[in-house]
Amino acid sequence: MFRAWIIWLLSALFMCYKFAIEVSPSVMTSHLMGEFNLSGAQMGNLAACYFYAYLLLQIPAGLLVDRWGPRKVTTIAIVLCAFGAFLFSQSHSFLMAATGRFITGAGAAFAAINCLKLVANWFPTRQFALMAGLMMTVGMLGAVAGQAPLSSFIALLGWREAMAVLALIGVTLALLFVWVVRDHAPNRTKEVDLTPQKSGIFENFKTIFRNRQAWYLSFYSGFAFAPVSAFGGLWGVPFLTEAFGYSASAAAKGSSLIFLGFGLGAPLFGWLSDRMGKRKPVMFWGTLAAAVCLTSVLYMPQLDDYIVFSLLFLFGFSISSFLLCFTMIKEMHYAALAATSVGFMNAFDALFGAFSDPLTGKVLDLWWTGAVFNGARVFSLTAYHYALFILVVYFILALVLLKPIKETHCKQVYPSTMP
Repeated sequence: MFRAWIIWLLSALFMCYKFAIEVSPSVMTSHLMGEFNLSGAQMGNLAACYFYAYLLLQIPAGLLVDRWGPRKVTTIAIVLCAFGAFLFSQSHSFLMAATGRFITGAGAAFAAINCLKLVANWFPTRQFALMAGLMMTVGMLGAVAGQAPLSSFIALLGWREAMAVLALIGVTLALLFVWVVRDHAPNRTKEVDLTPQKSGIFENFKTIFRNRQAWYLSFYSGFAFAPVSAFGGLWGVPFLTEAFGYSASAAAKGSSLIFLGFGLGAPLFGWLSDRMGKRKPVMFWGTLAAAVCLTSVLYMPQLDDYIVFSLLFLFGFSISSFLLCFTMIKEMHYAALAATSVGFMNAFDALFGAFSDPLTGKVLDLWWTGAVFNGARVFSLTAYHYALFILVVYFILALVLLKPIKETHCKQVYPSTMP
């Protein structure tokens, strides 16, 4: 069991690494806009290049992990992620920076799929929701590190040096991963063994594609998580600076509370759901609470600093309940399709991230007054109010999509072995 925890930790550290890179543009927005002379839409597109690759590779990543096993596939993915970060650090043009961001997203596409696959391969089924939550706790530590700590490092040495260090960390993690990780526990029974599947990859995909519940869950997941990636991962820091007059460092600390809350809430909601024997009520109330918290921050600019930071923390804490949909989609499919089903759902998270960043950026450009500071566009509070209202709409749609989703009652809906 000790080895299982070590393998899980290395997998979760890849999630940590992935999130640190994913949210890093939020603390270097002004640097990048000034360096490459970017508009809001272009900045959104640069950040979204990560999600474009992430989207394209989600389903193939699940199929590859199910077919070839997580150890080999994920080692290559970590190296790819690190190479993309290094290329980004050396970029002197928008195209080169976008390419580095794209390559990073391609490698990061395997992070969650790999970890959930290894959880399924090494831990009892009853622990899946809790372990998935703990995975996100470690992952969110990376998101927290990609906010205030990374902001301080950038202020000290520069954004290029910060990304180069992240690339070196990735190479080190890849070496540890290939040395320690094995695909599955040596004495797993047939009922829970999720070794690489030898069935046709297209047949595996068709099984999920035909499941209407998988579509409902995936759209819910995309709408629920997009506000976290768009606000926490890109526009949160400049919004907090403009709306509340915070310094870049203070705004980064506030934004990092979103991910800290997310990391603490994820395992708690997994445990609570298992205790209740239900998933949907936890997801509904968590999503509703997150919507209220973010809306309050966006449209109540006279709030006290303590209340703002508390709401940001509660926003992240509450929306972490959405993670239960990953457990649900696993419960709705044969166990051997764990990575493919998770990849299918994760593709929607990437899809919404891919168009939400440039969409909000485009709306900001439409309301830009022409203000510039150090070569970077400065957007008014009114512009942010119009652009970020999109995230409020996302929450409403996520809540609507929960209605047709069938409760699994924390049980495997289908047999845990292939027919």
